[in-house]
Amino acid sequence: MKKYNEINKNFLNLIKIVEKLRDKKNGCLWCNSQTSESIAKYSIEEVNEVIDAINRDDNSNICEELGDLLFQVIFHSQIKSDEKKFDINDVIKSINKKMIRRNPHVFDNKNKKKYTLNEIEKNWIKIKNEEKN
Repeated sequence: MKKYNEINKNFLNLIKIVEKLRDKKNGCLWCNSQTSESIAKYSIEEVNEVIDAINRDDNSNICEELGDLLFQVIFHSQIKSDEKKFDINDVIKSINKKMIRRNPHVFDNKNKKKYTLNEIEKNWIKIKNEEKN
């Protein structure tokens, strides 16, 4: 439980940091001038840096770059919260629902069937396609 408390504390601290950066009165001028469109390129850049660190098997750098990518998620979410569109909690709820929905072999496997990787991948694609239609 201590681990979860620390995660909660650190995650909430990151949200507060982004909120402070986006504070209209005392925040960062650059952060306040950004839109999701203007920072989209940085999200792509961060993803590429994560991939590069993974390809180099550089765990320290993977950790740092995942932090940068997480910052992008929080930053975009704060921008949308400022626009009264959605907030980070909506993002988290959305991905929680999606992961449960797309992994019925884990969350709705009443028969305790063991699925192969191929079956799991096919089912994921099937569910994703159904969601898109």
